[in-house]
Amino acid sequence: MATDFTVNGRAVSSGADADTPLLWVLRDELGLMGTKYGCGIAQCGACTVLADGAPVPSCSIPVSSVAGQRIQTIEGLSPDRGHPVQRAWAEIDVPQCGYCQSGQIMTAAALLAARPDPSDADIDAAMRGVLCRCGTYPRIRAAIRRAAELARAG
Repeated sequence: MATDFTVNGRAVSSGADADTPLLWVLRDELGLMGTKYGCGIAQCGACTVLADGAPVPSCSIPVSSVAGQRIQTIEGLSPDRGHPVQRAWAEIDVPQCGYCQSGQIMTAAALLAARPDPSDADIDAAMRGVLCRCGTYPRIRAAIRRAAELARAG
């Protein structure tokens, strides 16, 4: 049975087995390669996408669990990389190896949508589920603060 949901504003119908992780449907069936495979057990956050605006680990949720939901991947955040988080990430030069960045950016975007002016504690709590093996956490926090400024400025 097909699973119907929306990805980046486009209605899709996946014929994948109901228990197939969303990550593999996004990458293998829909060709959206921005979402990365990290650990496969929802511990690193590299695969984070937004499901109805909330960050979720796409490696461990079955595609059947997103039926009827709106999924947003890094490709759908902004077609021209003009989203405040993407702009701040480039301005602050956050990435080192870059592997975790789509998960970091999607989680930061969800945080700022919920809390337009987050405290350091808010940032740390929201971002704790996305690991950065390069240790760019100070730049990540600075970029989130900058993204909040950019969003307020319009």
